[in-house]
Amino acid sequence: MKRKLVLEDGTVFLGDAFGSKKETIGEVVFNTSMSGYQEIISDPSNYGQIITFSYPLIGNYGINRDDFESIQPVIKGIIVKEACDTPSNWRSNLSLEEFMKQKDIPGISGIDTRMLTRLIREKGAMKGIICSAEEKTEAILNRLQATTFPGDEVKQVSSTKPFPSPGRGKNVVVVDFGLKNGILRELTERGCDITVVPFTTSAQDILTLRPDGILLSNGPGNPEHVAQVCKMIQEVQKEVPLFGIGLGHQLFAMANGSKVEKMHSGHRGTSYPVKDLATGKIIFTSQNHGFEVSEKSVDTNTLTITHRAVNGNSIEGLKHQKLPAFSVQYEPEASPGSEDAKVAFDQFMNIMDQQQERVEQHA
Repeated sequence: MKRKLVLEDGTVFLGDAFGSKKETIGEVVFNTSMSGYQEIISDPSNYGQIITFSYPLIGNYGINRDDFESIQPVIKGIIVKEACDTPSNWRSNLSLEEFMKQKDIPGISGIDTRMLTRLIREKGAMKGIICSAEEKTEAILNRLQATTFPGDEVKQVSSTKPFPSPGRGKNVVVVDFGLKNGILRELTERGCDITVVPFTTSAQDILTLRPDGILLSNGPGNPEHVAQVCKMIQEVQKEVPLFGIGLGHQLFAMANGSKVEKMHSGHRGTSYPVKDLATGKIIFTSQNHGFEVSEKSVDTNTLTITHRAVNGNSIEGLKHQKLPAFSVQYEPEASPGSEDAKVAFDQFMNIMDQQQERVEQHA
């Protein structure tokens, strides 16, 4: 069955349908990862997006039960050069296409993904539609151009009620903006007693849980759409150590006077080099973001830039100069990707230990 991908600039790609056969509209972006497609497809940060995989073969090791980053994927669609229908891996439970049919995720294969990636790099991320090859392009463009996205991405993926992930160590409250399972895994491996709360939870309700630390999770969309949480961040960072990841990093920056801006085509992949400015060390990171903290907006009397992207020099890490609070733009949980950046969780644990020591000294 033939399908076509139509971009808002009028570019048309003809390909083959796989997965769900429904029509889908979303923001077309590209991801440069060579593996980890299961984690990428199930990452809540990809809500509203149609992901183009620049690596030419996707699906060769199938889908397994262990590597999901959320229970229900929220991705709008998948674009690949070639979709493998005969996966080979001892952990594989089903093929990529079988999984996509189960979860009602539409896809298109046979696309020149190299050309599409170059187009997005040149023109930036743009709206696109995967639909029947028989429909007239002019009618599709009219429908596509009339489509607007509501800006409620975080609401669509955040938890609606608090829930625990019990442990016997540090009491950590995770504010859920589109939480990846990998973050919970890293906290659990460090023995943390975790409570996940919706992004709408007030500072008072969070502090009532008497946390040793607060983590602001990753999530989708424009951080300005949830700017109301900045007041909560301003209040809790004065009381408890705080760690922001991805969208949480951007909101931490906004709460401390910085602004964010949309990137031309975003950073999405698993081998982005980042420099730790304190040590000069280069770490390879997993990234998935379409917005970044504006360099010129950072108040250097309040925040210190701790990490920078080697390619492009964008801000990849911040810390508060007076409070025990810091953030990273990249994904330290490494799901998928290099595990170089997992030390950020150890840093969070150390900051909580130091804060506890200060409290005990003043008791």
